[in-house]
Amino acid sequence: MTHCWHDVTPGQNLPRDFTAVIEIPTFSKVKYELDKTTGLLRLDRMLYSAVHYPANYGFIPQTLAEDDDPLDVLVLCQEPVDPLTILDARAIGVMTMIDSGKPDHKILAVAVNDPEYNPFTEASELPPHRLAMLRRFFQDYKMLEGKTVEVEEFQSASAAFPIIEDSLQRYSSQRRRGFL
Repeated sequence: MTHCWHDVTPGQNLPRDFTAVIEIPTFSKVKYELDKTTGLLRLDRMLYSAVHYPANYGFIPQTLAEDDDPLDVLVLCQEPVDPLTILDARAIGVMTMIDSGKPDHKILAVAVNDPEYNPFTEASELPPHRLAMLRRFFQDYKMLEGKTVEVEEFQSASAAFPIIEDSLQRYSSQRRRGFL
């Protein structure tokens, strides 16, 4: 069986373009999380708040972020994408949260094969309201659980590239050492 974190290639034109594995489709209130042992998705929880995911949410394979999970990615496209779907994405920005005291980067990306979103190369090209909705979701979605997070403004694609590269390197290093 293929493990979607370890066995899926992260892409050819890294860090700008990459493969994304979707965990949660746009408009879902269901929080799925990668089960690191099996490579399957585990139902983590139903969102407590009256909100839904504003973009397809997943991760970049063969990455390890500072929060010890695969690097998160929000993929904008016209339609919700089924969980465990692999798609080609392009980084257009990054938003950083502080969650439980650790940085939790969210790479903002577009689906390369979606003609509506493919032309975007920078987060700043999106309508300001779209960025505000994405950011607001992460400010609010844990509120009714009694948890707080700090959410920074979106940064450019060039700010996302070193985060992706660091996560690829961290994964590779940990994998070589037998920790993953």
